[in-house]
Amino acid sequence: MPKMDIIINLSNHHIHVNHEDLEILFGKGHELTKTKDLIQPGQFACAETVTVKGPKGQLEGVRILGPERKETQCEILMSDVFKLGVQGCPVCESGQLEGSFPFEVIGPAGSIKKERGLIIAKRHIHFDIETAKHFGVSDKQIVKLKAGEERGAILLNVVCRVHPTYALECHIDFDEGNALGITSGAIGEIVQC
Repeated sequence: MPKMDIIINLSNHHIHVNHEDLEILFGKGHELTKTKDLIQPGQFACAETVTVKGPKGQLEGVRILGPERKETQCEILMSDVFKLGVQGCPVCESGQLEGSFPFEVIGPAGSIKKERGLIIAKRHIHFDIETAKHFGVSDKQIVKLKAGEERGAILLNVVCRVHPTYALECHIDFDEGNALGITSGAIGEIVQC
């Protein structure tokens, strides 16, 4: 059986924006300002932040991740649900926005009310095709991931996402990482796939 260790990185709440919304939020002709490359090829953190508003409250300083997307979406933590007042916000894969929650985005140049796009991201592992073959997993397969030491646990319902441009990396959010007592860079292991 191949070694099943995978680096785990923690995601905070963040937002992906489309071109039209970026110009409303930051002004005509504005382009995203890259501050740091992420592990996934072509993905990067931006200098730009926005305020995300729900029915009962708001989150300030929500970082934009680039590049621009076809559709604006915001990924929040389960603990953000109470602050925003969005009980019932769905847990789903990034980009699967059917049935997602409405929200408002406020930038320095304007604001937008979105009819959908607010989600809690499913925990997932990115694989390139060769690495997926090595691990014996396929796209959309659900696996279990063992993570953490003293407060460690086995996470259920971890989605495998396989694509030629991906790099091997697991994403869970800060709530999950805190519960497991881990930080970004921890090592997890796929079990019972």
